[in-house]
Amino acid sequence: MSPCLLVTKHLKLSARRPPRRRAAKLEKLRRRQEAAAEAAISSLNVEDDPLSANYGDVPLSDLQSKEAKDVANWTQVGSLTGELKEKYVILRGRIQTIRAVAKKMAFLVVREKGFTVQCVVSEQPELVSRQMVKYVVGLSRESIVDVEGVVSVPNVAIKGATQQVEIQAGEQLVRVNQDTRLNYRVLDMRTPANQGIFRIQCQVGTVVLLYFRLDYKGQPACLAQSPQLHKQMSICGDFGRVFEIGPVFRAEDSFTHRHLCEFTGLDVEMEIKTHYSEVMDIVDRLFVSMFDSMNQNCKKELEAIDKQYPFEPLKYLRNTLRLTFEEGIQMLKDAGVEIDPLGDLNTEAERKLGRLVLEKYGTEFYILHRYPLSVRPFYTMPCHDNPTYSNSFDVFIRGEEIISGAQRVHVPEFLAERAQACMALPHTVDSE
Repeated sequence: MSPCLLVTKHLKLSARRPPRRRAAKLEKLRRRQEAAAEAAISSLNVEDDPLSANYGDVPLSDLQSKEAKDVANWTQVGSLTGELKEKYVILRGRIQTIRAVAKKMAFLVVREKGFTVQCVVSEQPELVSRQMVKYVVGLSRESIVDVEGVVSVPNVAIKGATQQVEIQAGEQLVRVNQDTRLNYRVLDMRTPANQGIFRIQCQVGTVVLLYFRLDYKGQPACLAQSPQLHKQMSICGDFGRVFEIGPVFRAEDSFTHRHLCEFTGLDVEMEIKTHYSEVMDIVDRLFVSMFDSMNQNCKKELEAIDKQYPFEPLKYLRNTLRLTFEEGIQMLKDAGVEIDPLGDLNTEAERKLGRLVLEKYGTEFYILHRYPLSVRPFYTMPCHDNPTYSNSFDVFIRGEEIISGAQRVHVPEFLAERAQACMALPHTVDSE
């Protein structure tokens, strides 16, 4: 950032007080001038701005996984260094502070996972309009924004941010725009100090688990509760991705080999940049790595198991097969299975589909996604192109479901609307 010169006007003050009438006229004139200035600013309408595509609130349709994009194009704030000078970057974070400089420039500090960077929004022909500067200045602190721009290295040190670079912003989109509520725990978790405390706790826990990895006074068990709300709070607290592995105990009314009253569960929660396929990518890589590791490192163990419980090696693909629910239903119909196209799959249908997938695609591990919205919880995000279906998925091995996942509705007003539509205790949902 170039150094700036501040000029102070020296005014000659009179020792005598102005008459009351004159003071009243001056006050009236001042108010008129302020009103005129506000009117001039408000006349800068977004609709009249040819550059309005470079900023604004993100529509709900874009939050419903409208288009899958390469998340590798995103840069984390903590990775911004002088080595990226003159490079074009895309980042997402929360607005920590906003500072306006006249009407043509604004500075905002964007925070992500405890790291901060200063972004400069200044009026530039065919890139940044005065309306965009006004829009940025009017944003609330803690709003989540997507910022696109070029990295620059200022001549002087930046004292208000952890990263010693600036982003010359050219595009800015707001993901969430809510007033700060200090009574929300998730807001407190966003501070760098609390982020550090949680990450140190995680590191300590990891070391303890590694140290006592064989045995520690037997294997103690405890009744575990669902971590869903805790995971969601962690994501709202800007941790990005969290997971939990632990024992789960539940009362199952079913009496099958698939419904266990006690098992070890893996719960994962992560922020989505643009599309829920990012979650399926994680599941894909996780299980392919798991299968590869078992085949490479557990050969003797697999042979020993095979001698007593003969089995066929699992067939899976390098890139896991993904079928839409509609495609799966069509495969079942073509095989002569009568099934409701908008109903959930029963056990026999799942097993039959598993056999059909193996015959056609040569894999026993696949993902079925875009389930009907009516068979999913009310907080599941509907598909952007057809609200009859949802941004959800199940993962199958040999016709047995092993994982369920979905993109959650994270817009409060829309969540309340979905709860009321599904009669899910709407009186407990606060949409304000």
